[in-house]
Amino acid sequence: MNAPLKHTADATTVEEGLAIAEAQDKQYTSEMATETAMANTLLTPRFYTTDFDELDAIDVSSVREDWDVLIAQMEADPNKGHFKKNEDWDHVDWENMEPELKKEFIDFLISSCTAEFSGCVLYKEMKRRGNNKDITQLFQLMARDEARHAGFINDALREAGLRVNLGFLTQKKKYTYFRPKFIYYATYLSEKIGYARYITIFRHLEAHPEHRFHPIFKWFEEWCNDEFSHGEAFALLMKTDPKLTSGINVYWIKFFLTAVYATMYVRDHQRPAFHKALGVDPDWYAHEVFTKTSKMTEQIYPITLDIEHPRWQRNLEKLQKANVDMVDAKGLKKLGAQIRAGWAFVNLYTIPAKKHAVPASVRLEPAY
Repeated sequence: MNAPLKHTADATTVEEGLAIAEAQDKQYTSEMATETAMANTLLTPRFYTTDFDELDAIDVSSVREDWDVLIAQMEADPNKGHFKKNEDWDHVDWENMEPELKKEFIDFLISSCTAEFSGCVLYKEMKRRGNNKDITQLFQLMARDEARHAGFINDALREAGLRVNLGFLTQKKKYTYFRPKFIYYATYLSEKIGYARYITIFRHLEAHPEHRFHPIFKWFEEWCNDEFSHGEAFALLMKTDPKLTSGINVYWIKFFLTAVYATMYVRDHQRPAFHKALGVDPDWYAHEVFTKTSKMTEQIYPITLDIEHPRWQRNLEKLQKANVDMVDAKGLKKLGAQIRAGWAFVNLYTIPAKKHAVPASVRLEPAY
């Protein structure tokens, strides 16, 4: 009889990974971390549900050649066993970490764990409900990866005396319904911007290892390559239906691009100590990530945002300031900050987009 799996990194299916995580939750959990992960605000990761029958009806025959190559790469499972501590995991002195850095880094880990697990929950549900072999196979593979990532972040949190109860989140966190096309737009961007974020930090710390204040950053290259593959899958799903990236839907694409970029900018500016410790200016980092993401999204979207436009940075800063003012404001002051935030977003959204021709084949390989 085989010995039971001991770590989410070694699980070959999402079911195995979640069973391991559930067993760990019974041994150790943290009310604070789970409550933080449960929060629902404009800036916190959400759990999504959708029309699974519509997803199940997708026909990938028009992208079959690229699809089979991607699935084969994911089935080869190059990252099996990777997302766990080994001899490269340095000791972390949580007790003596600068308090503001500790607070912001824990917030970063909990937010990242929640985001990874939200993908796992959505993908696992599609695999469970579907009958389309192509689609269920893809979502099983992506759910497997996301479960590993969430489990690995929980390992890092446990060292700090914290843990997100993933089973509790599955049952109790509020789910937001999105039509499948909105799932495509939002999740594709989430995966691609995740790649851009992780690889930018990884490359920066390769050049400046003195700023690597926690060992988890050493795992970011393989991590972001999983994100890249998932983004490729959603690009192929969108490619199966040309209507998704043309006509009125281009306005939706622009909305999601603007919302995802703006949310990242505001959220990152809430963590000044975290970025200072990394040796990264948040404005520089945002521009780097936006530039990489915009280049990648040319594979499927017919537009990119003009991030060099004079109104772009100015209104990101206004949005961020309004968000800060909203935190403690009440009554008319809070309403005023909300109006300013909304107006800044409108000014971002109405910047003319840059148009381009979409390539015949959407497939990319990691290049950063």
